Amino acid sequence: MGNLHQIGPFPYRSLHTLAQKYGPLMLLHFGSAPVLVVSSAFAAREIMKTHDLIFSSRPKLSIPSRLLYDSKDVLFSPYGEYWRQLRSICVIHLLSNKRVQSFRDVRKEETALMIDEIRSQSRSSSSSLVNMTRVLMSLTSNIVCRASLGRKYDGGGEGKKFTEVMGGLGKLLGVSNVRDYIPWLAWINSITGLDAKVDKAAKGMDEFLEGVVEERMNRCQRENGGSGSCDSEETQGFVDILLEIQRENATGCSPVHRDTVKALVLDMLGAGTDTTSGTLVWTMAELLRHPQVMKKLQHEVREIARGKPNVTDDDLDKMHYLKAVMKEGLRIRTPLPLLAPRESIQDARVMGYDIAAGSQVLINAWAISRDPLTWEDPEEFRPERFLNSSVDLKGHDFEYVPFGAGRRGCPGILFAMNVNELALANVVHSFDLSLPSGEDLDMSEVISLTVYKKTPLIVVATPSFC
Repeated sequence: MGNLHQIGPFPYRSLHTLAQKYGPLMLLHFGSAPVLVVSSAFAAREIMKTHDLIFSSRPKLSIPSRLLYDSKDVLFSPYGEYWRQLRSICVIHLLSNKRVQSFRDVRKEETALMIDEIRSQSRSSSSSLVNMTRVLMSLTSNIVCRASLGRKYDGGGEGKKFTEVMGGLGKLLGVSNVRDYIPWLAWINSITGLDAKVDKAAKGMDEFLEGVVEERMNRCQRENGGSGSCDSEETQGFVDILLEIQRENATGCSPVHRDTVKALVLDMLGAGTDTTSGTLVWTMAELLRHPQVMKKLQHEVREIARGKPNVTDDDLDKMHYLKAVMKEGLRIRTPLPLLAPRESIQDARVMGYDIAAGSQVLINAWAISRDPLTWEDPEEFRPERFLNSSVDLKGHDFEYVPFGAGRRGCPGILFAMNVNELALANVVHSFDLSLPSGEDLDMSEVISLTVYKKTPLIVVATPSFC
């Protein structure tokens, strides 16, 4: 059993409590597995910079292995040549600045549709109520689907299937499986039904992704006279580029095979929808709790976009307070409070302690971002702390690691932040938001792979005339 009995329903909070008693670097045991828990900026620097190579692998966990084609994706693949090639493909072909900018019109169109939807919902309700959780999930889903799959999956049977697939992925990847820590208790999964749920989800995901791959391959065949080559890279979705790489290297040693394509697409869909929409929901909830911050943000956005029907990408670079608000939202409501687990590939000595090869590492980004030794009044939502500050999101500052750092840092920062900033700016530009009369804001959490707001964010959206 080890320390498992000390971990409650919100593991990042339980680990934070233990760290306050035993220190920022703790070696626990989850069953038979040694687990190093990192809870301070200094300790995080040791793991993700000083000894980054040693701690750059991933443990082989049963649920990600089953759902992600034996971990053929970037997120859960162990460190090695296969992972290095996949990450290079993602950084160069899928998530480079050039690629992110190529989706500029997609972001613009979907954000405009979101604003239209908010306006429509506010008009159709006598009290102008809008379910922002649903609206923001739809926005991020549509943008990510168009970027990844070449089109939206937002209606009818396809939309329902997509929602089921992505909902199942997020929930199951957030489940701790007793098989990984106490193997002799694996039989419990047959009683709880966990194994059956994972198998059913894996089958449903594969059927959906096979349909996507076949559709894109057939489209390329039709549009290019049987050559199989798709459009120019600027107009392709992620899946088209991966299939092109697969075709071009069919006889070589490329790591991209059919299962690789599907696993990488799941990475893009999962990381791009849940974390992005969740961040927007939490940040808007904090703005509603802090009306002076909301007022200051609206003033900046409306001054810079004065006379325009909407905020554009070109406006965002001038909106320094907006960027501070988004950074503070990610700090106080870290979407992945525990970063994806790492594993040491050889023995190491960290902060005077000997860490054996094969140890798992959990970096408590939630605890690090609330450390009173680093942050003044860490429980307060105060965007001003990021004004005139050099602290950034790219993993250079270890007191602030919402996207991780080092070799295993998230390569999708630019994609996510462009969506976040454009969406938030346009909402506060177009509407005055408030809570329904007499209602308090429920900030309860629920955890799967990411941390969600337990109840939907329902707001009164009054169109502004600025």
